[in-house]
Amino acid sequence: MTLTTAQLAGVIDHTLLTPTATGADIRRLCEEALKAGFAAVCVNPAHVPLAHRLLKGSPVAVCTVVGFPLGATTLKAKVAEAEEAIRNGAAELDMVINIGALKEGDCEYVLAEIREVVGAATGILPEARVKVIIETGYLENEEKVAACRLIAQAGAHFVKTCTGFGPRGVTVEDVRLLRENLPPGVGVKAAGGIRTRAQALALLEAGASRIGTSAGLAIIGDPGS
Repeated sequence: MTLTTAQLAGVIDHTLLTPTATGADIRRLCEEALKAGFAAVCVNPAHVPLAHRLLKGSPVAVCTVVGFPLGATTLKAKVAEAEEAIRNGAAELDMVINIGALKEGDCEYVLAEIREVVGAATGILPEARVKVIIETGYLENEEKVAACRLIAQAGAHFVKTCTGFGPRGVTVEDVRLLRENLPPGVGVKAAGGIRTRAQALALLEAGASRIGTSAGLAIIGDPGS
């Protein structure tokens, strides 16, 4: 796959989710995203108001996380987190599912929590987008396929592979499997350990439509890697 630097930048979520991130770090992240033309910045919920102020009126979206990184908070907590994030200026939410519920086959619960978060977000901001993180490193292939079915059924907009805090990062095989088991209207966000342009392009070739990475500047400035 061949993309221009601008085209590649336009599918990257420029990410900073470390617990030590400061206001100055978020300002720098937003400045970098504006200059590079990234799709979004992805920040922790406490930083959403600042990112929104810095990016308001620009093409760069503010993305934040819900139930991050374990997915083990309650449904009500995830809904409240989603509502507050949207009201604070986020337009995209990366929500971690209850991984244990998926693994024990409680599809009803998983479907309900995704549907509730999507409804909470779009009820406030109709154009909001919800990306559902399934943490592929913990799942068998049949569980990944089941997650795809539930995510599409619940009306979410993307499946996201990994938090970056799980047992491993994304693989091309993960992305290909997810893409094969999703309807065309649901995207795949590849995330977790993406550090080079070659990795990003391979994941896009496999079917990803968004790349989440903290190495966005290195990726777009690294044509030979």
